[in-house]
Amino acid sequence: MSRPRVLIADDHKIVLEGLKKLLDSEFEVAGAVEDGRELVKAVEKLRPDVIVVDISMPNLNGIEAVRQIKKEHKEMKVVFLTMHPDVAYATSAFKAGASGYVLKHSAPDELVTAIRAALKGRTYVTPLIAGRLLQSYENGAQGQAETVLSLTSRQREVLQLLAEGHSVKEIASILNVSIKTVEYHKYRTMEDLGIKTLAELVRYAVKQGITSP
Repeated sequence: MSRPRVLIADDHKIVLEGLKKLLDSEFEVAGAVEDGRELVKAVEKLRPDVIVVDISMPNLNGIEAVRQIKKEHKEMKVVFLTMHPDVAYATSAFKAGASGYVLKHSAPDELVTAIRAALKGRTYVTPLIAGRLLQSYENGAQGQAETVLSLTSRQREVLQLLAEGHSVKEIASILNVSIKTVEYHKYRTMEDLGIKTLAELVRYAVKQGITSP
């Protein structure tokens, strides 16, 4: 009987190596990638059963990558493994289509439990935030996540790339669009967020978990 195939995504090589060793006894590790755009491509090539993905990754963060993947592969199971304990990030993750949300400092077997649950069509939330996440849904208090989600997918992509230090010309090349299009999304994003400088935009992106410091 073949083992479930898992694709892992994290921008730290040492984390990827640790995950391979942890998962190898029960799952087939189909591949490992270090940024969100690589993840989107790898899903098309490798067709895993489950993705284990971090939120904070360069070029395209995990949540945006999962949104793109889910458009083409609604059945794809996704477990987020992240350092972010804030329920706003968990809310965004589940809205993007996650089946599980596990914190990196949780017990290693918690990730395995979350993957098993995802494969069975169930949802897993780390006990460390489960109560607060449920309460936030009941109260409708999702502030930060809702602000980010009010932006278009393209705005969020441009925001992340700007925050990572890419020039407008470089972003146009990465996204395969015109410089004028990137400029439009840049200024539209700043206007929608009430932000006036690039420095403020970078701080906002880091605070919201769109990119790492």
